[in-house]
Amino acid sequence: MSDMLIRNIPEPLKREIEQAARKSGQSLSGKAIALLREGMVAERQARLEPGLSAWDAIRATFAAENAVGDEFAKVMNEIEAERKRDFGRRPAKFAISTEPTYGQA
Repeated sequence: MSDMLIRNIPEPLKREIEQAARKSGQSLSGKAIALLREGMVAERQARLEPGLSAWDAIRATFAAENAVGDEFAKVMNEIEAERKRDFGRRPAKFAISTEPTYGQA
């Protein structure tokens, strides 16, 4: 493990992190590390290209967790099988029906 010095942290931000650390029973350093990690994950997710296919987005999520392998293949096979079953069907919200659907009056 290594250390990192962060300078010029605004006092209100430091107090907010200290309060969050006390509330969650963490040390100031532990809370700061957790917040940095959450920020890195959020930034990584924000960088996903909007044109990315669902397949690639799901694979990236599995890869981030080092879970690409049999489990990923199984999930993707299930998704593909469901897609093939639904192929050609119109989404329910666009279906024309004279009968009320569940949850609607």
